[in-house]
Amino acid sequence: MRKLAILALGALALGVASAQSNVIKIASVSPLSGPQSGLGTAIQQGAQMAIEDAQARFQQLGFQLQFAPQDDQATPDVGVAVARRIVNDADLLGIVGHLNSGVAIPASEIYKDTNLVMVSPANTNPRVTDRGYLSVNRICGRDDVQGPVGAEYAVKVLKRTRLFVIHDKTPYGQGLAEAFASRAKELGANVLSIVGTEEASNFQPLILQMRAQRPDLVYYGGIYDKGGVLVKQMRERGITATFMGGDGLDASDLVKIAGSASKGVLFTTTAGPISTLPKAAAFAQRYKAKFGKDPEAYAVYAFDAANVILNALEAAIKANGGKKPTREQVARAVREVKLDGLTGRIEFDSKGDRKLSDYYVVGMKEAKYPGDVLRVIQFAPPAAKQ
Repeated sequence: MRKLAILALGALALGVASAQSNVIKIASVSPLSGPQSGLGTAIQQGAQMAIEDAQARFQQLGFQLQFAPQDDQATPDVGVAVARRIVNDADLLGIVGHLNSGVAIPASEIYKDTNLVMVSPANTNPRVTDRGYLSVNRICGRDDVQGPVGAEYAVKVLKRTRLFVIHDKTPYGQGLAEAFASRAKELGANVLSIVGTEEASNFQPLILQMRAQRPDLVYYGGIYDKGGVLVKQMRERGITATFMGGDGLDASDLVKIAGSASKGVLFTTTAGPISTLPKAAAFAQRYKAKFGKDPEAYAVYAFDAANVILNALEAAIKANGGKKPTREQVARAVREVKLDGLTGRIEFDSKGDRKLSDYYVVGMKEAKYPGDVLRVIQFAPPAAKQ
């Protein structure tokens, strides 16, 4: 008996949780603390709504469906630590997340070892799915499409020809900025500089470069917490160039940080504003009633990502004779999902990319979120490399 007790204590010390036959858990993993928690909390809350909607349905199947939100703090090391911990929970069969590609990429290296399926509402870096892992999927678009969409608008529509490109040195920010710059060059624009910086509060050196090079558009590949500071300091120091970025700027906190300087900001996004998603109107009303605020950019995408996992779980349970499926069975079922979600039709290609994704160009005519949709373009992802 003593030996058995020691073995049990050892298992607990390693964080290994034994499976409960009637419990199924789905986690969300996103930043719930820190400067990017606005978007991260929206992911958690969108997933929570979908899971709560499904609990009675799963009860009828004989399972207790539980939600397990996790905080990755938008930091790769923390995300990997969370991943290492949650893969040891045998009842956990799906993940909605992450927000940041730089967190999702290393964390998913942990998930794939046990086929723990991840459906991302927000990760846009090509490498997320280009590794070809069965367990990795996303329902948003990709930066190697989003960047060129922004470049086409900047050069062809706005007629901007002198471009100053900045990124935050993350896989997301750098990949997006380089995709934007590459397409802009192809269109004949002069890319004056491509600068990577981890600066968060003092952009004076970059602003001095802008004054010397006189761009007519500044493009930022990064998140609103730094992008808002950058555009505010640009305007305070007399830089009037158009300010543009990607979906990392798609947050109400951009206005809180930049204030009046957010007027005129342009961004592309892979997350359609609620106004462009007719089926999401009722969701937005329920969300506000539950959480006391309007849904941020990726809330509805997290709702759909969770429903992809829930649909796959139901199919896997049925195929397994009503018994709890394995993680691999769920991962394979996710790839077969065909869902008319709030964000449109969701089907996956062989890499785990959505077969068709919408890309939006949004302009903030006033310092007020969410801005006005100026263009919507639908693209298929690049084909898998042979």
